Amino acid sequence: MNRNLAIIGASYLQLPLIKKAKELGYTTHVFAWAAGDVGEYEADFFHPISITECSKITEKCREIGICGICSIATDLGNIAVNHVANELGLPGNSIACTMKSTNKYLMRQAFDQNGDPSPKCILVDEYSNLSELSLVYPVIVKPTDRSGSRGIFKLASREGLEKAVQAAFKESFEKKALIEEYVEGQEYSVEGISYHGIHHILAVTLKYTTGAPHFIETGHMEPAPISREVYARVVNVITHALDTLEIKNSASHSEIKIDESGTIKIIEIGSRMGGDCIGSDLVEYSTGVDYLKAVIDVACGNEPDLSIHGDLCEPEVRFILNKSDLNEFIRIKTEQPDRILRIVDDKHLDLLGKTTDSSNRAGCYIIKRK
Repeated sequence: MNRNLAIIGASYLQLPLIKKAKELGYTTHVFAWAAGDVGEYEADFFHPISITECSKITEKCREIGICGICSIATDLGNIAVNHVANELGLPGNSIACTMKSTNKYLMRQAFDQNGDPSPKCILVDEYSNLSELSLVYPVIVKPTDRSGSRGIFKLASREGLEKAVQAAFKESFEKKALIEEYVEGQEYSVEGISYHGIHHILAVTLKYTTGAPHFIETGHMEPAPISREVYARVVNVITHALDTLEIKNSASHSEIKIDESGTIKIIEIGSRMGGDCIGSDLVEYSTGVDYLKAVIDVACGNEPDLSIHGDLCEPEVRFILNKSDLNEFIRIKTEQPDRILRIVDDKHLDLLGKTTDSSNRAGCYIIKRK
């Protein structure tokens, strides 16, 4: 039986997926630009091909003979996953779905056409005349095709608009940005898995951020403290939007806001598992569902195993951005060590106070809520 599983990306983001695949008896073939990342050494076989070189990855996967291909927590890796899956006739999502779920402007267009609630936006590029735009402030400026809080700015007025747009261009692969209406409300994410177009919502996660101007995520909590009625409305909104994006066979990570009146707005949806330890850790701790295994199941054409196992708890992932965060981590580790579920990273304290987006936070740990 073919047990060769291709995994796109070798960074720490893919490490839980690689380990889970090996635990399940798959032979892992990891593809990424050689950079000394952890996945290069954890994989059974490492192939030094950039995740942007889809044709070369396809050629190698055809040579190997793989049973599935997957990636978590990365939009760029997701593009390669679905390119290869479509070329080799493996389970995945269509190219149309991939485009809509990795490009925020195409996503907004699809939502607008299908009646999914999301912010209004304007697409700008290097040829746009910003002075001619009619904008109602505050607005959010963001790259069309990046994740991880990169290049995001909130502006209360016209001042700083050009600088923010240029910064977003710099982060964008296609050198384009969105200027969109700012949506009030509490931020949440919704974690799901889809198989043959049937969507299973696994959890709703409460999100904490630094707030304006960059909205860097500082922590996440599951399950989110929302009522059953609100949860049911979230499920209805998200499953409709997943259909809009044509998500058929993959995990999904949907980011939403809910305001004081209960209005739900979709910020964005990725056709892949969320990062920040949400998918790899929080979902299993809070629901008992092995989300990583479900992702691999779907990638290999098997119905996802959504059975519940283990002792459930209410977990939080916390990130260390500054000295205050570090002191709280030390306090919990010293005074309440039994609350710590996993120390993900405490070795980058040289980044204290220097965080600019989700890729350069100083540390991360997961605890049980009190």
